[in-house]
Amino acid sequence: MSKLLQCSHITSTPQFTRTLSSVILTKPQLRHFQASPLCTKPRIFVCASPVQVTPFLPYLPDVSRGFKRTLSARAFDDSSPPNETLEKAQETETDSNAEGENTEAVEYPTGEFEYVEFGVWKKLGVKLRMLVALPWNRVRKGSVLTMKLRGQISDQLKSRFSSGLSLPQICENFMKAAYDPRISGIYLHIDSLNCGWGKVEEIRRHILDFKKSGKFIVGYVPTCQEKEYYLASACQEIYAPPSAYFSLYGLTVQASFLGGVLEKLGVEPQIQRIGKYKSAGDQLMRKTMSEENCEMLTAILDNIYGNWLERVSSTLGKKREDVESFVNDGVFQVERLKEEGWITNICYDDEVISMLKEKLGVQKDKKLPMVDYKKYSKVGKWTVGLSGGKDLVAVIRASGSISRVKSSLSSPSSGIVGEQIVEKIRSVRESKKYKAAIIRIDSPGGDALASDLMWREIRLLAASKPVVASMADVAASGGYYMAMAAGAIVAEDLTLTGSIGVVTGKFNLGNLYQKIGFNKEIISRGRFAELLAAEQRPFRPDEMELFAKSAQNAYRQFRDKAAFSRSMHVDKMEEVAQGRVWTGKDAASRGLVDAIGGFSRAIAIAKQKANIPQDRQVTLVELSRPSPTLPEILSGIGSSVIGVDRTLKELLQELTFSEGVQARMDGIMFQRLGESNYRSPLLSLIRDYLSSL
Repeated sequence: MSKLLQCSHITSTPQFTRTLSSVILTKPQLRHFQASPLCTKPRIFVCASPVQVTPFLPYLPDVSRGFKRTLSARAFDDSSPPNETLEKAQETETDSNAEGENTEAVEYPTGEFEYVEFGVWKKLGVKLRMLVALPWNRVRKGSVLTMKLRGQISDQLKSRFSSGLSLPQICENFMKAAYDPRISGIYLHIDSLNCGWGKVEEIRRHILDFKKSGKFIVGYVPTCQEKEYYLASACQEIYAPPSAYFSLYGLTVQASFLGGVLEKLGVEPQIQRIGKYKSAGDQLMRKTMSEENCEMLTAILDNIYGNWLERVSSTLGKKREDVESFVNDGVFQVERLKEEGWITNICYDDEVISMLKEKLGVQKDKKLPMVDYKKYSKVGKWTVGLSGGKDLVAVIRASGSISRVKSSLSSPSSGIVGEQIVEKIRSVRESKKYKAAIIRIDSPGGDALASDLMWREIRLLAASKPVVASMADVAASGGYYMAMAAGAIVAEDLTLTGSIGVVTGKFNLGNLYQKIGFNKEIISRGRFAELLAAEQRPFRPDEMELFAKSAQNAYRQFRDKAAFSRSMHVDKMEEVAQGRVWTGKDAASRGLVDAIGGFSRAIAIAKQKANIPQDRQVTLVELSRPSPTLPEILSGIGSSVIGVDRTLKELLQELTFSEGVQARMDGIMFQRLGESNYRSPLLSLIRDYLSSL
């Protein structure tokens, strides 16, 4: 069997500050788009590709602005014949150009949290609700909410039987605690985080919002690197034990290459590149980093590091140069961190709890009333007086790799299953009770067919009611494919997005087969019958030509639909496509994103588009609530009781659904320097390769 080439995964995806950006488009134009069927035989991968593109002047950002798009989804009606489709595209272009001249910029609301204290009657109502609350909604008065932020943080909701942290539940806990009269403050344990900068920024925003309530929030950091300190710096006080591991040494970005390994094995990756800056496949084909890839990764890393320096220096009240100098000194002594004002004091956990007792007037021999993350997540918003209004907004969460259908190995939270998302989108479109919808995306991509089917359904939904796409850590390639169908796209400053590109190829295993004495013979009918079956030989010239044409076709469809969705001329979309991964901030300045912010801003924009006053509460209806599996109920963890590791299950699922076109982002591995000391380079290399399959 021929082996598919795949792009590696992305880790530690970053995000920037919460500035307001917008894009003004004047006289949007669209090149004629001719729908042509994808070649289903060649295995094509739509992946990220490092490109450094000079900003296009007509699309420079203007603060807090957005733009309206007037194109209709009917231009891409797959049921239409090619000629009819082209005519519709031409008609749509003419209409959009005419309307574009009168298109006015949209001022998007910020969605910034404003703490408004409840009135007397509202407070009385909350007290009555707490008196009749169910046992799991009851919390002792004067309690301290404790949350341990450690490891992976999912963008999906978690069932009560699932372990791990959920970003929406963390954010909701901050909101409830701000208004809950039983909660005196928050004690935040921040340990080694394994999530992107998008989620980190969202949590940091809620920490700052919670402080507006006047309640205290204290951070405790036993191990601390850049992400952990980024969160801790938002707290009022930061404590660390004397033996704490502090390694604020800076950030690194790594790329692994298997070209030399495969060469020695006798494996030849045959890759057809499309686009000037296409780097997908570098991991398998090259031995060193390409100049374009280095340029792109350097730009992203500079954005992350620059944002961290700027925000931390602002929090500490220091100059950016002083903070950078401190990092370059390689400080690890906790005592010096205290002297320089980076932490409040050096204390053990029990000593911090004693200080909280004193703060709250609890006797030393008494136990500090505390409620943990898991129990407080069960407390309903209704109990603390935060129930929504009559207007309903649907929320569809799409996290993980994209596949078209569900595998027998899939767990409820194993990724994005296209057919399930399509069903949810259709249910929202067919229902009259929803005023708007928010598509929350945290995905590097996956199956291109599934991405296109979801794109179509989101376009149809957007034609009937307002749809806003909200990006978390990553919404690239297939993830961006979904987002671009929405009426407005909201991303964090350092969300990784874009990645509009294609690469196709296969492995030539002829030399390997010869080394091990293996032989394979094929009897075929049809000129290109052996296109994928004959992995024991290289492509013939005509086969390579077919591969190139099919890849070009897939790329044009992706690029042209992106131009269509974003009301952008195809030539301008070409400048920002070619597989280039952009940060949210850079994407906004190039017309790929409408606004910079988090989930709260997406809600505000949805309310604006649905003509709901900003001061009116809405009820968010989550349509992606997970159903716990039997192993999760029995073990309380995501992995199976019978010993099937989740990572292996996801890998097998990826292999099962690797047929056809893939819209997946290239592998970019962001690491902090301290992590590399505890990892085997060879194991990391193998892990990166396997995760890219």
